[in-house]
Amino acid sequence: MQSFLKNLSNNKDPNSLANKLRRKRFSLFLNLIKDLPKPIQIIDVGGTELFWEQMGFSGNPDIEITLLNLKSEPVKNPNIKSISGDARDMKQFAEKEFDIAFSNSVIEHVGDFNDQGRMAAEMKRIARGIFLQTPNYYFPVEPHFLFPFFQFMPLWLKTRLLMNFNLGWHTRISDKEKAREICRTIRLLKKSELKKLFPESEIHKEYFFGMVKSFIVKQKIAPEN
Repeated sequence: MQSFLKNLSNNKDPNSLANKLRRKRFSLFLNLIKDLPKPIQIIDVGGTELFWEQMGFSGNPDIEITLLNLKSEPVKNPNIKSISGDARDMKQFAEKEFDIAFSNSVIEHVGDFNDQGRMAAEMKRIARGIFLQTPNYYFPVEPHFLFPFFQFMPLWLKTRLLMNFNLGWHTRISDKEKAREICRTIRLLKKSELKKLFPESEIHKEYFFGMVKSFIVKQKIAPEN
C-alpha cells in the first residue's frame, strides 16, 4: 500500500497523480497572472527549479522567479534564482516587491499556527497576489507519511510508528527525539484556519475520489500604487 501511494504522490514522475493534479491546479495560477505586464515577478516560497521546468516556465524571459528556501540551491535557468531565507520573516524583500507569492505544500511545515500566520502575513506583505496550496487536514491519508488518519493520532503514537516503520517519504528513525521532532513540525490546516490566515482570498477545493484532498488559496492581484 505504501509503495502504491508513493507512486501516486511522486512529484518527479510526470505521469503521477500528484503531477496531474498540479497541472490542473496550475491552470488556476495561469488565469491569475494572464493579464499582468511583463516581466512577471514571482517568489516561490519553499519551491524548486524542477517544478517550474515541469510547468514550462523555465527559460521564459517574461517570467522572473525567485526561489526561497532555508538553503539556496544551484539553478541552471537564467530566469530563476535561488536564495536562502525564512518564510516567516522575509525581511530581505520590500513591500509588494513581487507580483505573486507562490507556495506549494510548504505552510504546513513552518511550525505552529502562529508560525503559519507569520508566513501568511509575509507573503501578503511582499506580493500583490497570493497562490498557495496546502493539504486538507481532514483528508483520510496524511500526505507526508502516507498513513491513514496519521494526523489525528497523538504525538507519542506518531513518534512510535516512525521509530518502527518507513512511513511515506520518511524512512524509519530510531532516535526518539528526531522522530518526535519530524512528527511535531508538520501541521496540516483546516479550511477555517486558512480563512483566518487569508481573509481576503478565495479558497478553492481540490478533490480526489469525491473527497477534498487539498486547498488552494488564491488572492487576486492588487493594483500597483
